[in-house]
Amino acid sequence: MYCYLPFRRLSNEMSPEIAQAVADSAADLTDPGGQLDIVWHGGEPLALGQRKFTALLAPFEQLRHAGRIQHSVQTNATLIDDEWCDLLARYQVRVGVSIDGPAALNTRRVDLRGRPAFDRIVRGIRRLRDHGIRFSVIAVVGTEGIEQPESLLDFLADLGPHTIGLNVEEMEGVNDQRCGIAQDQAERFWQRVLNWRRTHDGGPALRELDRLADYLYLARSGQRDEWCRYGLDPIPTVSVDGDVVLMSPELAGISDDAYGDFLAGNVRSQSISSMLAQAHRLRYVREFMTGLSRCQAECEFFDFCRGAQACNRYFENGSFATTETDYCRLTRQALITALHTSTKKEIAA
Repeated sequence: MYCYLPFRRLSNEMSPEIAQAVADSAADLTDPGGQLDIVWHGGEPLALGQRKFTALLAPFEQLRHAGRIQHSVQTNATLIDDEWCDLLARYQVRVGVSIDGPAALNTRRVDLRGRPAFDRIVRGIRRLRDHGIRFSVIAVVGTEGIEQPESLLDFLADLGPHTIGLNVEEMEGVNDQRCGIAQDQAERFWQRVLNWRRTHDGGPALRELDRLADYLYLARSGQRDEWCRYGLDPIPTVSVDGDVVLMSPELAGISDDAYGDFLAGNVRSQSISSMLAQAHRLRYVREFMTGLSRCQAECEFFDFCRGAQACNRYFENGSFATTETDYCRLTRQALITALHTSTKKEIAA
């Protein structure tokens, strides 16, 4: 998705000392049988440069070699060259590339000078492929893309990713305008995505459809509790100075008269595990849990959705204690109803 953080244009850089503190917390949060995903995100993480990025990875090396952490990076790929590919391969970094489709659908992805990034993104993707580095793609689907899923998916599949993620545009962070997509539009979009999948067997995985398939499999096999385990992720997000927010990366750098700065603590003085243990003291976390309970009691889609995202409640409705959002309607509910409609059509035929 787009980087909706408020200070994404600033060139603040995380220090190796902060990275070491995060690594110490990561060691606390994992055991020899588990693995934690460390995601480098926010702005363009590769703009840090290879030497500085390597210095941030260094504190995690013992955990990585023990199989207890896995690095991921979300990038627009414009800076990827042979040297970056060597580094990504050496540290086994999972790569996600942000691209919204062919050039006509990618016009909002520009550099700080306002220049289109499309050609450089595609060039970076070619470098990844030349080096045999697996990558996923995430596309933000706006009002134009919602009407042409087939050409969008054809283009993304031709790039050669192992997985395609489709994010219907959201209102969050500094993106304070609703996307203008109606629920019936989203339902038709997901119906056509389902149809595209049926005629493109063997292509890249579609993240949202795989998520739905996993849910249906576990529900049918009596393992619904296994699905519920994946419902709520506190998503600790660490800023360059070590400040930590919970529930949603988009809350980083945001302040509010009612909620303050959303901070759970700072890794320089407190471990993330202790922040999580005390999370119930934070007003926004308590409110989110209230909203989650309301969703469970009121929403017929809760079993699959598990309450959706905290940031959408806040940015759309102004409170974490609320329930339904555009994200719920356009990404979760519309997907379920699209599958239902498509199945009814198949049965009738």
